[in-house]
Amino acid sequence: MKRIVLIFGLISGALMALFMFVTLPLMHKIDLDKGAIVGYTGMVLAFMLIFFGIRSYRENVGGGAITFGRALAVGILIAVISSICYVIAWEILYHFFMPDFFEKYAALVIEKARASGASAQTIQAKQQELQQFQQMYDHNPVINFAFTFIEPFPVGLIIAVISAVILRKKKVTLQA
Repeated sequence: MKRIVLIFGLISGALMALFMFVTLPLMHKIDLDKGAIVGYTGMVLAFMLIFFGIRSYRENVGGGAITFGRALAVGILIAVISSICYVIAWEILYHFFMPDFFEKYAALVIEKARASGASAQTIQAKQQELQQFQQMYDHNPVINFAFTFIEPFPVGLIIAVISAVILRKKKVTLQA
């Protein structure tokens, strides 16, 4: 199981990292909502490898059969490995190539609030909230890891559950 989980988890993680390195630098040129759609679409595409990893496990290790629980475990492990790769890619991108990401992100969020007609008090509260989050994010590596990890992992978890349901297959016993 380790080999299959590692292979499919690392390939999925590499795809997510690739999508991130290609699309995130362009984020300031597109709307935040469109950027989120592009980002999560890339995650879903990369997490499709969970399905193929579970199927590979079923065919190569399980002899054509796999329980829902085992399929879910394989899928979750692939999602964890892929999500960790996502965190590593983000840390590299954030610290070495985009140290001003939060400033740009905050400016986009504030501009969106202004465009929607938010009051000056609401905008100021949003600015303070964003500054507090950046302080917490920049100075606490555990928070940094956790917030980054929970971006892709729920998507992977959903795909793991769906894949486990689709791919579960009982052993066929021949009766004489």
